[in-house]
Amino acid sequence: MNSMVSLDNATFIHPPTFYISGLYNMPHSKYYYVFLCFVYAVTVLGNSFLMGTICLARTLHTAKYIAVFNLALSDLFGSSALIPKYADMFLRENQYISYEDCLTSMFFVFLFMIMQSFTLLALAFDRVIAICFPLRYHEIVTKTTMTLIIGVMWIISATIIAVSVALITRLSFCRSTTVGSYFCDHGPIYRIACNDNSPNYMMGSIYTAVVLCIPLLLIAFSYVCIGVALLKISHGAERIKAMKTCTSHLILVAMYYLPIFSIYMAAISTYLHPNTRIINSALAQTIPPMLNPIIYTLKTEEVLQSIKILYKRVKVNFAMD
Repeated sequence: MNSMVSLDNATFIHPPTFYISGLYNMPHSKYYYVFLCFVYAVTVLGNSFLMGTICLARTLHTAKYIAVFNLALSDLFGSSALIPKYADMFLRENQYISYEDCLTSMFFVFLFMIMQSFTLLALAFDRVIAICFPLRYHEIVTKTTMTLIIGVMWIISATIIAVSVALITRLSFCRSTTVGSYFCDHGPIYRIACNDNSPNYMMGSIYTAVVLCIPLLLIAFSYVCIGVALLKISHGAERIKAMKTCTSHLILVAMYYLPIFSIYMAAISTYLHPNTRIINSALAQTIPPMLNPIIYTLKTEEVLQSIKILYKRVKVNFAMD
């Protein structure tokens, strides 16, 4: 039985549950969800370790690492909103989710996806100021400035997703309640509605522009500015040293945006089997949060040095005990 909600003389049909279809007729699909559970375990350990290091190491109490901490936090919460619940549903073959839980899940999954993108943009701002205006870096990129930037990004993200989810509540589902995805995805849900979904389509377009296109264009522009600044550096050693400070960030940007854009481009240019789309989307959303803390730990000298100092401190304290 569908629940009926009346707003301003309009009646909306809300189903008690949605059915998350997931992978269709794929043999041994359970192994894929077990793999995602492994990915989640590594994500939790890696991001928790990175956040703990930033909190404990005083040398990392800088504006840049406020953004790095926020990225680790978004990665951790984003994976927590996505993997445990849905992996449990598919492994137990109980793929029904209540209407309210579905919208709540949608809100948090997309909120942390937006914050991952926005935080990469904040880190690009940090790098462009550090290389293009090195003498004014500590004057411009302060802890207060970065906290304000991150705070505004959280407000923008929450507003965009809140509007998107609110518009879902104005849809009626009178034909199908089967969601052709592996989670409560915005697009597959509004497309199965039986009334006008054009506002949802518009919000989906705004989401794509604000979350993917605009941040990526700004990041690309920042690296054009960095490239111009590097060309002005006469000494090759200093140029290489400046480029190394951008390595970790560039890898994170490539890991986040390239898989998502490749899925979008492939979907536009050719037919994608639903299973292919679902697997690629799931990997694009879950692998970067797992690898981000590993890359930042291994490729950033400041973090490595802080880990060594913390390790020596713990070793001394243990010896004294």
